[in-house]
Amino acid sequence: MTSKNTNRYSRRSLLQGGLAAAAGLGVGCGRAGIASAAEPAKPKIKKAVKYHMIQGKLSVLDKFKLLKDLGFEGTEIHVTSKVDRNEARKASEATGVAIHGFLNSSKPDLVSAIDNAKFYGATSVLVVAGKVDKTHAYDQVYREQQDRLRKALPHAEKQGVKLLVENVWNNFLLSPLEMARFLDELESPAIGSYFDIGNVVRFGWPAHWIRILGKRIVKLDVKAYSRTKQKEEGVWKGFNVEIGDGDCDWPAVRAALADIGYTTGWATAEVRGGGRERLADIAQRLDRVLQL
Repeated sequence: MTSKNTNRYSRRSLLQGGLAAAAGLGVGCGRAGIASAAEPAKPKIKKAVKYHMIQGKLSVLDKFKLLKDLGFEGTEIHVTSKVDRNEARKASEATGVAIHGFLNSSKPDLVSAIDNAKFYGATSVLVVAGKVDKTHAYDQVYREQQDRLRKALPHAEKQGVKLLVENVWNNFLLSPLEMARFLDELESPAIGSYFDIGNVVRFGWPAHWIRILGKRIVKLDVKAYSRTKQKEEGVWKGFNVEIGDGDCDWPAVRAALADIGYTTGWATAEVRGGGRERLADIAQRLDRVLQL
């Protein structure tokens, strides 16, 4: 009798233990599944195009809707763009497509550019810092451009807008070491680099610039460049290649961006624009080269 009861108890204990273990595994899997589902999305670089690249007879709102449909998260408006700024801001708010920057190029009025950026909800003003030529000496341009930026930086800080200096073909700030020094000497949290990947390929390697500039890089412009076309057809013809083609080492660029922790900033295409088909191709190319 005792033996039977003991065996029965043992079998019952094993069964209950097994059920409890199974239940525990079930709960554990459920929790893991919930935790997995609740994990935030992996940070990623946000892609955009310049507003003037959106072509076709579309209303401002429809242009923003088109960007949304194609997976773009933002755009930038140039100081010369013929667009009603109230209409553009409403379209941005309606679609969720951010106007993340204001392109002031080399225009001298930085205060108005900062105010325009603030109006749009943009976080930056792109600045082209001077030009060195036969009549404008290098050291003179260096001082003048720093003075110009220094005067505007307090207003930028107050408005929460960054002034981002772009590396362009203006015979000025020709190395990443010099660009870093130029920015650091301004001693402001509102100054930074708008790094143009394609503009470097003619005379250097973007990955080198990225690692040297490091955290100074706030935003990226994306285009391609072909040294072969440069040699065979002329310097400016080097830009006549699509993103992903040409001589940019994109794996090296991605590795450099990862090294400096650039994982959530903006990457804005700056190439020939067009309608839906063209913009869709640009979106796919950005995805491919940056592995978005």
